[in-house]
Amino acid sequence: MTSPYTWLGCAAATLALLLAPTALYPVFLMKALCFALFACSFNLLLGFAGLVSFGHAAFFAAAAYTTAHLAKAYAIAMPLAVGAGVLVAAAMGWAMGSLAIRRQGIYFSMITLALAQLVYFYFVQAPWTGAEDGIQGVPRGTLFGLVALDDNLSMYYVVAAVAAAGFWFIHRIVHSPFGEVLKAIRENEPRAVSLGYDVDRYKLLAFVLSAALAGLAGSIKVLALQVASLQDAHWHMSGEVMLMTLLGGLGTIVGPVVGAFFVTGLGHYLTDVGSWIVAITGAIFIAVVMLFRKGIVGELNEFLRRKRMRALLITTVQGKETAQ
Repeated sequence: MTSPYTWLGCAAATLALLLAPTALYPVFLMKALCFALFACSFNLLLGFAGLVSFGHAAFFAAAAYTTAHLAKAYAIAMPLAVGAGVLVAAAMGWAMGSLAIRRQGIYFSMITLALAQLVYFYFVQAPWTGAEDGIQGVPRGTLFGLVALDDNLSMYYVVAAVAAAGFWFIHRIVHSPFGEVLKAIRENEPRAVSLGYDVDRYKLLAFVLSAALAGLAGSIKVLALQVASLQDAHWHMSGEVMLMTLLGGLGTIVGPVVGAFFVTGLGHYLTDVGSWIVAITGAIFIAVVMLFRKGIVGELNEFLRRKRMRALLITTVQGKETAQ
């Protein structure tokens, strides 16, 4: 049964999404939501399956370039262009995952990084990607021919709806029997094998789902910001999404969202400091790692757990004293 606190949190989050444009710039909110979904997709792979991928930007960029090219060169409708981007990311995830899951640990990570670099150099050389200029001025089009998305506010609510659906989907995956198997593989893979689970099949499916969700984030990002660039495919992007996940809280549902808004907010509101933003972000990351080992949300969850345990212990002791 779903906890009343979960429903309360969902209602508060929905209200916040609806009212956020009244206080914050819609373009910033769209960018933050896209990266929040990207971070959640990465967290599904690392936080719940225990697979460290250094090449997740490849899926984000592949979907972004596909959606941008179809929307600009062929005037494909927005839902179809986004769907095509997600399919390309999922197919790439299956191809890369089939190779990478044959190895474990650092070898798995290095394979994902190497394959992602191949994708990056393809986007540098391919004639349709615009090389260093990228694909700019991507048209947003309309939603099912009914809602014009040229207005930032209209586009924001579409992005918010897509991101919310992505968050819900990840929540359902994590709390499904499939998600429980992923956690078992993360905690003790040999034991999962001894119980009869086809570990490689579960890891590959998790990899494909994570890639598809990263592709969804890349597709809506390119429509929101109207540009697909090489920065989307660079290994720095994979490092940035890892930073978001660790800052917010690895293995938590809300943590990557908090981390994504935190990092995106730093980049948005500290633009005046120039290149110092990298040093500031690094210093904050070091402080969080030293003081909040489980991330912002992870430490908050741990504090609330200890508080509940303390209250339960006090109640138990008082009950025993009353019985005596």
